[in-house]
Amino acid sequence: MQQNIPFPPQDPVEAGFDSTRLAEAIAFAKAHESPFPRDLLAHLQSGYFEPAPDNEVLGHTQPRGAPNGMILRHGRRVGSWGDTRQADMTFSVAKSYLALLAGLALGDGLIRDLDEPVSGSVADPAFQGERNGAVTWRMLLQQTSEWEGSLFGKAERIDRGRDLKREGSGPKGIDRPMREPGTYWEYNDVRVNALSLALLHRFRRPLPEIWAERVMAPLGGGGDFRWEGYRTSFVDIDGRQIQSVSGGGHWGGGVITHAEDQALVGQLMLQDGMWNGRRVLPEGWVAACTTPCALNPDYGLLWWLNGQGRHPGASRESFFAQGAGGNTIWIDPGHGIVAVFRWLDPAALPDMLARVTSALQAPG
Repeated sequence: MQQNIPFPPQDPVEAGFDSTRLAEAIAFAKAHESPFPRDLLAHLQSGYFEPAPDNEVLGHTQPRGAPNGMILRHGRRVGSWGDTRQADMTFSVAKSYLALLAGLALGDGLIRDLDEPVSGSVADPAFQGERNGAVTWRMLLQQTSEWEGSLFGKAERIDRGRDLKREGSGPKGIDRPMREPGTYWEYNDVRVNALSLALLHRFRRPLPEIWAERVMAPLGGGGDFRWEGYRTSFVDIDGRQIQSVSGGGHWGGGVITHAEDQALVGQLMLQDGMWNGRRVLPEGWVAACTTPCALNPDYGLLWWLNGQGRHPGASRESFFAQGAGGNTIWIDPGHGIVAVFRWLDPAALPDMLARVTSALQAPG
């Protein structure tokens, strides 16, 4: 049984919000539902991300629920809507979860240095050869690896040329010339899955078990959580078949969880990896995750950043975990805000951020 989520309610005015404006922001979220249909399997099979045969779904999917979300300030809940205990697919929010597991691996000494080639500590064919053998942990975390090949039945070519601003409508899978590892930024699910595989080799245990024990248990969450990969992604680890999990739901799998557990993760990031006086994430890891990549200043270590004003309605120090279909964890350190938006129309996200920010009437 999941423990009670430690987000006691607080009157918005006492928390420094204009209650009318905050209520209007919440009404706005309710009125702008994601265009993703409820039947997510049919949506994926329709070729939303890519045409057949590359769109074959290899992992678990489930229909999504209705929009929901919550807004916290200084760890207190000032507003929520919908069923915040509704466990749904999260798509690429799982990438940001992988970043936290990488931080644990670094803190445990399982990764000696982010700039060390993965091949130095992972004996897997995925990291052999002149190109893939040179890929470092940092490259995988920043999406600059230019890792080449196929993994679990999916070729990284499928996501070459992926334009996130035109997802579902723009061409991708282009046969562009490959660059040297570490010299080109590209959002690519197969390469993120390669990071997940590498972390599995280092931990020697299922990553969902590590996540549950090392992250969610200290936070008091995780009861309605699952994280899976593909039917093709089982790997032999010390004689045991373990499923390597995916960093999204692009081809099924990924993280299924609810808004309240996502808010716990956001609050942990806001608190620099500390929880009730206990260090959950290694010291300095939140700062590392939110340090801009030189090749894409809007991106850190599998977390989206706002230092360039990508979202004008949010503070420049804001950062985000974001998944397709309108799934977002927003952390605004300067204002003490953590917000989770589930199935919010992505086109409405900038306005939603601006509405919540403008509802603040007290600093800090």
